[in-house]
Amino acid sequence: MNIFEIMGPIMVGPSSSHTAGAARMGYVARKLLGFQPARADIALHGSFAATGAGHGTDRAIVAGLLAMRPDDPNIPHSFQLAREAGLSVTVRTVDLRDAHPNTAVMTLIGERGRTVVVNASSLGGGRIRVNSIDGMNATFDASMPTLIIRNEDKPGIVSEVSSCLARQNVNIAGMQLYRDRRAGLSVMVLECDQPLGDEVIDDIQMLPGVVRCIYLNLEEG
Repeated sequence: MNIFEIMGPIMVGPSSSHTAGAARMGYVARKLLGFQPARADIALHGSFAATGAGHGTDRAIVAGLLAMRPDDPNIPHSFQLAREAGLSVTVRTVDLRDAHPNTAVMTLIGERGRTVVVNASSLGGGRIRVNSIDGMNATFDASMPTLIIRNEDKPGIVSEVSSCLARQNVNIAGMQLYRDRRAGLSVMVLECDQPLGDEVIDDIQMLPGVVRCIYLNLEEG
């Protein structure tokens, strides 16, 4: 634990879990879609649903969808900025089974019809956890440079992805594999020790069987 984890994140208040974490959740959801959404349905669960409006959770998530960081002074004005940017937002409550009390389900729809559904939780101190993507388990906290790869469930893909990283001297700190069914679609989550360049991401995206490769690094601008 470092001094920043003890003091908490630099942020626009009032709450690290309800505001800073919520902004990161929205930002990660935007990255998983690949661009700013045209429409967003935000379903708040538990404590988020009960006190989120007063703590600015809804505004913080929308700010993240607009690519704002937790310390952006424009977070309180995110709904107005969303309207100006052509982003239509719906906020509602939902009761989820066995979910962390600070959880939101964000359904994002892009102008080109691409959709992503992200279930994520704010754990306190600005830390977050993604629980699922499009209904498929995919647990990660985005605290390290992270690759999220959607691929066909067939032999050899994990080895080929690992080889692409090895050729660029990228060390894998952690790997998780999820699939909806055998020979269906899989999600591969790889946390890396160092940032990744465009070349390795492009190489992975071109691999046979890889449907989509998304790179997250919250430390980058």
